[in-house]
Amino acid sequence: MPAGFDPSRRLPDFFTSPGTSSFTQFLSLNAPEMLPGRRPLPPGYSADLAPHATTIVSIVCQGGVVMAGDRRATAGNMIASRDIEKVHPADAHSLVGIAGTAGVGIELMRLFQVELEHYEKIEGAMLSLDGKANRLATMIRNNLGAALQGLAVVPLFAGFDLAASDPAKAGRIFSFDIAGGLYEEHGGYDGIGSGSLFAKSALKKRYRAGLSADEAITLAVEALYDAADDDTATGGPDLTRKIYPVVMTATAEGTRRLTDAETASVAEGVVNRRMENVGG
Repeated sequence: MPAGFDPSRRLPDFFTSPGTSSFTQFLSLNAPEMLPGRRPLPPGYSADLAPHATTIVSIVCQGGVVMAGDRRATAGNMIASRDIEKVHPADAHSLVGIAGTAGVGIELMRLFQVELEHYEKIEGAMLSLDGKANRLATMIRNNLGAALQGLAVVPLFAGFDLAASDPAKAGRIFSFDIAGGLYEEHGGYDGIGSGSLFAKSALKKRYRAGLSADEAITLAVEALYDAADDDTATGGPDLTRKIYPVVMTATAEGTRRLTDAETASVAEGVVNRRMENVGG
């Protein structure tokens, strides 16, 4: 019988009492051992124990934002996964991508999804985009101990701001450091992960304000292609295995993941153009 349940199998009082709108705080009070950052770790540096997820990019476009991530996870010099998914919807109007320790990152991302849903159910309203970013920053800060032992997670958060007075500024991107520092990107694009240096270099040359969603999607896939060209931990479009980046959009209408056929069309177009101009 689970701890906290009495012989009648009734839910413990803390499940039925009005409580905090933060699911993370609820867990910290009633089951702290379930939080990723509260688990005891063996002494020493643990970075080599788990696969790492890598490159994510996000771009502001007309009507919202685009986020894309490659599909590779690595463990040292080995490819641990060729088809991991690092970009997910956080809620109806925002997206989150993860880089760093893959297992902790996926767990943190799912906990963040529950956090936003829990808030909406308790308060009867959706958190503001800034509020969501602050909640995610707090969750990262709570993982600082594990991060200092090598199990760091650095997400990228982006979404459509329903409260924006200017529709052209409704698409917003936020990045974080391992200590929970929160930074909004005002340049129109951002990237995280080991290939982000190369991806952002590509975006720096090709990004311009006012891109359509289709143009931003193509630009994101091109940036991931450039990252994969120079970073072994980033996987490029795999035409043989038909493994393509995960690409999602967040607009006033909600979040949407491009279908495999749509992403394949974009990725194959990028590869074909590069084959016409090898080295370009």
